[in-house]
Amino acid sequence: MNLAPKNNLTETELKSGLRSVVHDGLASQTMITLTSGVFLVDFALHLGASNTVIGLLAAIPPIMQLFQLPSIYLVEKYQNRRKIAVYSAASSRSFLLLIALIPFIFKPKVALAVLTGTLICHTALNAVLICSWNSWMRDLVPQNILGSFFSKRTAFSLVPAIILSLAAGFFIDHGKQFFPDNPIYSYSVLFFLGFAAGMIGTYFISRIPEPQMTTENKNIQLLKLISQPFKDKNFKNLIVFLGSWNFAVNLAGPFFTVYMLKTLQLNMSLVIIFTVISQLSHMSFLRIWGKFSDRFSNKPLLAINGSLFLICILGWTFTTLPEKHHLTLPLLVVLHIFMGIAIAGVVLAGGNIGLKLAPKDKATSYLAASSFINSLAAGIAPIIGGGFVDFFADRELSWTLKWTSPEGILSLQTLNLRGFDFFFFLAFLIGLYSIHRLAFVKEVGDVSEKVIFEELFSGATKRVRNLSTAGGLRYMVQLPSLLVKSKILNNGRKNKKAD
Repeated sequence: MNLAPKNNLTETELKSGLRSVVHDGLASQTMITLTSGVFLVDFALHLGASNTVIGLLAAIPPIMQLFQLPSIYLVEKYQNRRKIAVYSAASSRSFLLLIALIPFIFKPKVALAVLTGTLICHTALNAVLICSWNSWMRDLVPQNILGSFFSKRTAFSLVPAIILSLAAGFFIDHGKQFFPDNPIYSYSVLFFLGFAAGMIGTYFISRIPEPQMTTENKNIQLLKLISQPFKDKNFKNLIVFLGSWNFAVNLAGPFFTVYMLKTLQLNMSLVIIFTVISQLSHMSFLRIWGKFSDRFSNKPLLAINGSLFLICILGWTFTTLPEKHHLTLPLLVVLHIFMGIAIAGVVLAGGNIGLKLAPKDKATSYLAASSFINSLAAGIAPIIGGGFVDFFADRELSWTLKWTSPEGILSLQTLNLRGFDFFFFLAFLIGLYSIHRLAFVKEVGDVSEKVIFEELFSGATKRVRNLSTAGGLRYMVQLPSLLVKSKILNNGRKNKKAD
């Protein structure tokens, strides 16, 4: 197959290529669903992984994104992102087959070490794919449909992911019936199917046409390329926001599954149901956020959805007071609904704003630099989080209200932090800082920032008002976003005075 780029793409080639991008999304999301997240964590727990090891495994994918840095050299030197993406995708996804064979080949004492090493190889090669892919999509997808296209791609890919999640969760819970001697073999089946889906996705990647790259200088200097984005003040502000955000999210995010399985003692099927609830809300809001992204800009979406996600992280601390209670399951449902909505907006707007602010002729280095900082933050966070869980396992902070009367004493537990709760709360605080940093990012939109914020925030306030008459809840949702709004409007007034 000819993988060479073309100087000009016809309308037919572009439409065919965009269809292949969507088809790859379907296959790749299937692969990700079956080989990561809940299933990877539970697979590791069956192999005897501790909280620290779970944190390490969660840190590997983002840390391996640092391989995007040398990938910049490959992309800029050979000017063939399509070929680099196809070869790196095929190589990366081949390691999933080795993970599937771990229970059959290796003893439990070395199985975790092999899983760690294989995951490192898989994610390192995937980083090369992502580096070439980001720059490739920046030149391929028309800017005026960027938000709606990728929201549609993600929504389509989530449909099989939801079905597969439910089926796979049922399969795992009933693994003893299929493999009575060793139920862990059930995970091998999932990883093998994920490997097959990944190879199908690689085929579709090979069918996507590539526009010829445009570069200022053929003499590639890697350090110069890497340093360019940090000299761009606006893009550097974006990097600071995304880095602090990824640290906050990945401090708590990888342990939600462990928390539900070990602390709340939920079975796999119920955990998958919660995941599906989150995916459904995610999918239902993708197109809404995609339209807002194309019509206005990405920054207000990040502010609104970022604030909502932080409130959800804080909400996890109330799922035990100090043990499971009658409202634990209903609260988990609510949290997963709003987390799905928030993640849909954050991921879409976060990716689009990076593509939008990166100069066309420097997209590779700009996007790779952003991924470098994001990966570093997201890689360090779960390692710290794993250590936090073990450190705070025997520590507790509680706040009890007590009412004494002649009839007796009434005690009401209003706050209880222990174990996982401590770094859920810490993640919330760090997330607030990241929302503050968002105010320093400038994004050009069709209308003024003031109009965007007034329209989006008024809509968000109405939705919250419909959910609850509690004024405190509305102010909790508005507070982080209003801080951003105030900061930006003040900066705008200063700029006008300076002019």
